[in-house]
Amino acid sequence: MDDQTRIEIEAAAFRRLQKHLMEDRTDAQNIDMMNLAGFCRNCLARWYQEAANERGIEMTKDEGREAFYGMTMAEWKANYQTEASAEAQTAFKDSHG
Repeated sequence: MDDQTRIEIEAAAFRRLQKHLMEDRTDAQNIDMMNLAGFCRNCLARWYQEAANERGIEMTKDEGREAFYGMTMAEWKANYQTEASAEAQTAFKDSHG
């Protein structure tokens, strides 16, 4: 496989992951993803921002999140974020505190 094809396939896989998290599984809460996998939508948005910055494209944290989420963080929270359970909060503190 040539490099350009590999990049295109990787980009397609990223876009599918993004769609899955943003459209298909809005019920999956970031804290639960962090507790299970060690990363969440915010991590993916940060990695997107960092990749842009590394290429000389100025992008703030909020701009990176909006690019990944397809909406502002306030909109996402209002539409999809639920209160984290005490168990999820404890697990997060234990593993990421």
